[in-house]
Amino acid sequence: NFKIMELQKSVLLAGLAVSLTGTMFGKQIKKQPNVLWILTDDQRDDAIRAFNQMLHKRDEGELGYVESPCVDKLTTMGITFVNTYCHAQVCAPSRASMHQGRYPFRSGVYEFEYFNNKAEHTRPMIPQIMQENGYQTLHIGKLGVRLRSFVGDSVFSPQIYQTDISSEVLAEQGMCEWAREHYSVINGKKLKKPVNPEMIVTPDGKREYILRSLEDDGIVEKGTAKRLYEKYDFLRDYRKDRPQNEFDGGIMAGVSSQPAGKTRDGYYASSLVEFLKYENKNFKLGDASFKGVDTSKPLFCHVGFDFPHTPVLPPADYRARFKQYKYKLPTLTDAEWKTMPEQLKNVVRAYGTNHFTDEEKLKMIQDYFAFCAYGDQLVGQTANAFIEYSEKHNQPWMIMFVCGDHGWKLNDHGSVMKNTPWEIDSHNPIVVVSSDKKTFPANKVVYNYTEFVDIAPTILAAAGVNIKDKKFSYLDGMNLADVASGKAPVRDYVIGESHTLTGPRAYIRTKDYVLSIQTRPDKNRGVNM
Repeated sequence: NFKIMELQKSVLLAGLAVSLTGTMFGKQIKKQPNVLWILTDDQRDDAIRAFNQMLHKRDEGELGYVESPCVDKLTTMGITFVNTYCHAQVCAPSRASMHQGRYPFRSGVYEFEYFNNKAEHTRPMIPQIMQENGYQTLHIGKLGVRLRSFVGDSVFSPQIYQTDISSEVLAEQGMCEWAREHYSVINGKKLKKPVNPEMIVTPDGKREYILRSLEDDGIVEKGTAKRLYEKYDFLRDYRKDRPQNEFDGGIMAGVSSQPAGKTRDGYYASSLVEFLKYENKNFKLGDASFKGVDTSKPLFCHVGFDFPHTPVLPPADYRARFKQYKYKLPTLTDAEWKTMPEQLKNVVRAYGTNHFTDEEKLKMIQDYFAFCAYGDQLVGQTANAFIEYSEKHNQPWMIMFVCGDHGWKLNDHGSVMKNTPWEIDSHNPIVVVSSDKKTFPANKVVYNYTEFVDIAPTILAAAGVNIKDKKFSYLDGMNLADVASGKAPVRDYVIGESHTLTGPRAYIRTKDYVLSIQTRPDKNRGVNM
């Protein structure tokens, strides 16, 4: 439960109204709010109990039991835009559309290509604009925006947040349970060429590496991968013609090597706590040094959680508890396969799991929802720390929670992964909670269509940016505050694109139909664009 005051009480509302304003030359002016943007990864909309209640009048998800008390609490504190859809069902283009406030066909970011911030059509992203408007900007965890910059002949990845406590930095410090990074030295041995194995961090801090070539070359002990595979009960993705093995395939299920709080996502939440704790001071995460929050400026913070993206490794206590729940096991039928469009069959061929045993399917589903339940507690920890900091300093605040950069299949339609305009891959509700209860009132649900391109204008407008200025005409979305109040036009449809695995395709979704069409002859870059 959130340790916050009941803001609806009239006496506290009166006090809050005073705290939200300042005085300049006798004129009341509104302070810029601290803004927290929380994003999860590969999270299905039915992993949140409150969304199931809003959309389907049920507590459980499509497959069965789900647990989300912290996000459920957020929905009672603000507005839920329950019919929000993403524009591209894979990490990089989806996250780019959020950060830029632009559809993929305007930004040119369709898959995992890097985009050039010096290109003529590129526009500033949320953190850059927030910084220009007086904010300190902080990113923690996964970013996934594949940006490059050019200076002469040099190419580098620019840092778009002033402080970046990235997943890579924390992995270097061993502050994770699993990571996949590039290594040129392993176990004190210099490699002939860099590799990117999976790394497991044990409870005693030992780093163990999984890669066939490392065992073949004697860099790590023979049998390491098999030992870890058995110890942590991994279920790896496999094909009918490629049996499951200890080296290959995404980890669809298993148990974390670390207890709750000591996982990648656990360290993301605790890193924000540390950042807010060390006001105007330096602090350390492992050997890495950072400057704590600057209390003289409003704060814009983006926390990108990895859960429930693969590897699906809930802590042992969560996993054990979810073993008691039985779930519906989706199955691809012959009838569905016969009527499935060819581009969607490509996804099922690439990531089909209909051949998994019922035991494997159940294990995959139980661990996924256990992982979501664990992550929900971290969302609550993050929101708590942010609200407490803001109220301690008498500062207004806003929290935006985005349920996944896209969804995830658990043998729905016979496969895992995302990549399609199917509902389970593209429906990602947004919750906005604010100390400004007039703009974002408590316990409100908006059923009108909203899109990921609405994220940027909403955050910028809340920060006091005049998004109607001509220089922001590139923004494709609408301010969600205007959607909630009825000032914005009502959408009859949402649009998006699916390029990875399905080929170059765009789709339009209305209340009753989804139409997907091919947009150009092939995917060869630079050809027939």
